[in-house]
Amino acid sequence: MLLFGEMCSVSAGGVTLLDAVERPVDDGTRRVSLYFAAGTDVAQIGFGPGVELLSTAWVMSAPVLQVRIAEGAPLECVFGAVRLRVTPFRPDLGLLRGKNTFAAVRNGESAETIVDWLAYHAATQGLDGAVILDRSPPGEDTAFDAALEGALAESALVVMLLRALLPLGKRSQPPEQHPYCAPESPGRDRMDLPEPDPWRAPLGEVICYEIMRQRYLGQARAVANVEVHDLLEAPEGRSVFDAAVAADTGVVALAGRSAYPWRVRAGDPISFGDHICVQFDASKVWNRWCIAPSKASPQAVWRMTRVGNAAADPRVPAWRFHRCMNLRHPVETIASIVPRAALIEDARLLALAEDAFEHRPIRMPAPETSLTPGKTGRRAIVTTMKNEGPFILEWLAYHRAIGFDDFLIYTNDCTDGTASFLSLLERKGLVQHRDNPFRAMDMRPQHAALAVATDEPVIGKAAWVTCIDVDEFINIKVGDGTLDALFAAVPEANLISMTWRLFGNADTADFNDAFVTQQFTRCAPEFTPKPHQAWGFKTLFANVGIFRKLGVHRPKGFSAQKLDKIHWVNGSGRPLPEGEYRGAWRSNVQTYGYDLVQLNHYAVRSAESFLVKRDRGRVNHVERDQGLAYWFRMNNNAQEDLSIQRALPKAQAEMRRLLADPEIAAAHAECVAAHRAKITELRADPGYGAFFDEITSQKMQRLSRLHGHFGANVFLAGPTCIPDEIAAKDPAERFFFTVERQETVHS
Repeated sequence: MLLFGEMCSVSAGGVTLLDAVERPVDDGTRRVSLYFAAGTDVAQIGFGPGVELLSTAWVMSAPVLQVRIAEGAPLECVFGAVRLRVTPFRPDLGLLRGKNTFAAVRNGESAETIVDWLAYHAATQGLDGAVILDRSPPGEDTAFDAALEGALAESALVVMLLRALLPLGKRSQPPEQHPYCAPESPGRDRMDLPEPDPWRAPLGEVICYEIMRQRYLGQARAVANVEVHDLLEAPEGRSVFDAAVAADTGVVALAGRSAYPWRVRAGDPISFGDHICVQFDASKVWNRWCIAPSKASPQAVWRMTRVGNAAADPRVPAWRFHRCMNLRHPVETIASIVPRAALIEDARLLALAEDAFEHRPIRMPAPETSLTPGKTGRRAIVTTMKNEGPFILEWLAYHRAIGFDDFLIYTNDCTDGTASFLSLLERKGLVQHRDNPFRAMDMRPQHAALAVATDEPVIGKAAWVTCIDVDEFINIKVGDGTLDALFAAVPEANLISMTWRLFGNADTADFNDAFVTQQFTRCAPEFTPKPHQAWGFKTLFANVGIFRKLGVHRPKGFSAQKLDKIHWVNGSGRPLPEGEYRGAWRSNVQTYGYDLVQLNHYAVRSAESFLVKRDRGRVNHVERDQGLAYWFRMNNNAQEDLSIQRALPKAQAEMRRLLADPEIAAAHAECVAAHRAKITELRADPGYGAFFDEITSQKMQRLSRLHGHFGANVFLAGPTCIPDEIAAKDPAERFFFTVERQETVHS
């Protein structure tokens, strides 16, 4: 049986009344609850003769006014300067008294969807009826009404379709069906949005749940708040309504996760049975509730995600449900509402599709079998450079010494001989050098290089690949310090994340043409959760087809179908949690580790070389200045770490072998000379000269040893927020200093 109801909605004088519900009393007067839109200014509300205001309460920001009306008097309201009469609704609590019911909202879903939803829950939960708040504009859905009415004509279910005469959505939001409103939608910040539509936008007036309660549901046996595209799980012989009645507080929490199709057959309507996939690392939980009104607190207030003044019974686990997202967001391409690479089939959803809905969904294709990581095969590094000439040879010699074979290097806009030096090294068979195509691709230099490097044969044929910069050195602490020793320590791993260890300038002001790894031995402690850049990582990965493309910190293009093929460990050989697989770029307190390998990050080197680095600009965040705040964050001299020096004899021997070639030696010397000339030029510049004096000051030297004493906001604000008396403290002293949150300093 389908019934229709309307809320007593009216908007006048800047005031929006959503509904008026009369409560019976025995003294000859009438009591009415007036429900107003969120944000209503109660100072703009008045009443005519015979109407007495008894109380004002709030549900979120929506006022609820209780009034008493004298016998024979009309309910006359004054909204702003407008006087009007309101006819309140007399509750029909007998309609669903003692029944298992739903309180739900429809926002465009089809009659077929609602019929399937009702039938499923009648069969699995003992559902007797529902109040569905239909958000469609008046008169728009006559075909829907007719279809639903016909489908329910012979049904024992009692369904009330309640409509408002005013829009109930968030005023600034697009229609809820739009992909922008899907929480996992990729690229939400880049979407072209339609105009806001309060008729179809996500629900803004959550007071509507209280209205449904007072009109129809206050004497139901139990009420579950779910949407018309939600499916409650149905454990054998149990129902959510029974659980609420049995709960000590009369309230049971519901917890939903998003479900998606892999694909819907062209020309077919979207159905519940298509939803057989979940996001393997989803963090979003849809919170709802089920309440037994007669058992719950009389002060309970029904809201969207929880019941106010009535806690869910802590002894009862949250009842699970599945939110069928393609019914909420009926898009043709699933990838517009969720990254398909993150989807995996769920056995329970597949069984639900086949058994409960007798549907044959499109299954996910079987993943290609991934290979195990090779113990042999070539090892390759991809990198980008600009004006790094003096530092190329040490970096190349070191990484050749620990076991890398191939180096694919992209350059752009070099003025110090870097590009010509690399071209020479390519002719010698030591590297492969490419011009960076970032301008033609309209991308940042580093991202453009990695995009085209994926198709390079040297990368395609490599057994292991990593993307590191010329100021990063892979420091292997196990065995003889080579890649072979690292792979032997974690034989099953096919991805190894190497967490940065930030190395500072060791109070070195002047540039010296000597090994970076010998000059700069002071660094951050291993436990350095702040600043957040301190625990960035780079990833060494087996080239076995698990990921589709290169990324700055880790490979990208992950497919959750290959989840069981991933053996990802941190620098201590401990497995990385699955939640880190798709987007992580830095370690955290649970995932950092340095026992087997770390990435020594010499981000600043000497103060003079940092002038050149600042003048050159960044290779990725090209719009951000590498100024004082950057120097402060990355220049960390708190501890000494000599662990990399065990590999230096091999690296020095390789360096000598390379320099024995006169052309290589001459090219290196030219780059060093160009670097010195640039330093001289910059130090003569008043601005850069003052900057050099600042970063080499005693205060900045002291601050480079105090990072562990500072809160995160200090690194956002920069060193100028730190008083001199704080900077003068002994690093061994126990103290903590922070400031109020500042705007992020991009430098």
